[in-house]
Amino acid sequence: MKNLTEDVSHLANQLLIAMPGMVDDRFSGTVVYLLEHNQQGAMGLVVNRPTDLDLHGLFDKINLKLEIDPLIKQSVYLGGPVQTERGFVLHSQEEDVQYSSTLVVPGGLAMTTSKDVLEAVSEGGGPNKFLMSLGYAGWSAGQLEDEIARNGWLNVSTSLEKISEIVFDTPCAQRYQKVMYIIGIDPSHLSGEVGHA
Repeated sequence: MKNLTEDVSHLANQLLIAMPGMVDDRFSGTVVYLLEHNQQGAMGLVVNRPTDLDLHGLFDKINLKLEIDPLIKQSVYLGGPVQTERGFVLHSQEEDVQYSSTLVVPGGLAMTTSKDVLEAVSEGGGPNKFLMSLGYAGWSAGQLEDEIARNGWLNVSTSLEKISEIVFDTPCAQRYQKVMYIIGIDPSHLSGEVGHA
């Protein structure tokens, strides 16, 4: 397991919401959970872009049997435009369970890329709460900070309970608005213009 170092500019374990000024259509209207943010760049998973694929279909493709309701119909998400052929499982941290390749966000969620987490799910185990995605969102050094400065993103720091509620319990179509309401913003009042003092 990999732990991240604490840093004043460290945005991991926060949510990013795409602002109306977002110029990249791939991220328009998205909510991203940030897994990593350091001097080398940032990595996160989009949590509100479901694909046409459900878990049953995905498990069939990787030769695993999944017969657990309601998981069969659970959506697989497009986590971002990087490595879309690769699976990323965003899940709650559980102290008694470890998987082969897991990134643990201090004070936050965890993300596993190894197949053993899906094998556990197919056997009726696995994380209590999880979101399956294909691909991830990545930024090079300084790129995310630049996009935030240009009004492309708004970073939202909130409790792990609120993050979990948004990612795992809120209907997908309501996640963007729920994050906005957490910080007291009505999405209909947003502007795409960058403000200057």
